[in-house]
Amino acid sequence: MTSRDGTRISFLSAGDGPGLVVIPGNGRRAHHYEALARELSGTHRVHVIDRRGRGGSGPQGPEYRIDDDVDDALAVLAHTRSEAVFGHSYGGLVGLHLALRHELAALVVYEPGVSIGGSFDGRWLPEYTRLLGAGRHNAAMATFLKRTRLAPIGDVPMPVFRALAHLLLHGSDGAETRALMATTPAEVGEVVRLDSDGGRYARITSPTLLLGGDRTPVYLTSVLPELARIIPTARCVILEGLDHNAPDLNAPAVVADRIGSFLPSGGGRR
Repeated sequence: MTSRDGTRISFLSAGDGPGLVVIPGNGRRAHHYEALARELSGTHRVHVIDRRGRGGSGPQGPEYRIDDDVDDALAVLAHTRSEAVFGHSYGGLVGLHLALRHELAALVVYEPGVSIGGSFDGRWLPEYTRLLGAGRHNAAMATFLKRTRLAPIGDVPMPVFRALAHLLLHGSDGAETRALMATTPAEVGEVVRLDSDGGRYARITSPTLLLGGDRTPVYLTSVLPELARIIPTARCVILEGLDHNAPDLNAPAVVADRIGSFLPSGGGRR
């Protein structure tokens, strides 16, 4: 299908029932959420977007802003007649901004890329962008892994991160991982640009569930209780033993169970 500005947007669909649109995180494609979609497909028709710069979808474009992803998700919602959204990481930030423009039957986000009061430290982004522009993908990935603290190896010396980056970029999914790195500067740049006191999210009226894992770096989960305080219709749940990649990689069944129990079973509003 096409978005409001004419950009081609592709998505994967599975299951039957009320529609749920899934918005992937940075560095992820629709197929990374196939296990999550399968878990939900018994009760919902799940539509997982390949966001701009991924798969069959069009490019981000030089003037990319988060509203482009919001437009795309709104178009998929309308096209599939869905009324619920799940967003992961940067996709969760897209979901929150979508809910500022459109009331949903339900919104679930897992560790959205929200920065409140400088909680997200993006000082590494210029170095990452410079290394990527120079074609030094391994060094750029090592910088990303070390500075975001998303790799479950703790604060080890940089050579360890370089070795991990090499494995990621030269494994079976290495070519796709390298291609997806090009989407990071614009998206992380939006996280930094949108840093605020969080007050804008008080305008969200959709029933909202904020999920996180207790094995995720604190800078990503500390904003969740604050968002639950700000958003009038929100509640926050921190899940034991889960990390940032629980929805797409490590615990899709657990996350799907939480999503499914929150969604209105008949497609109506909660």
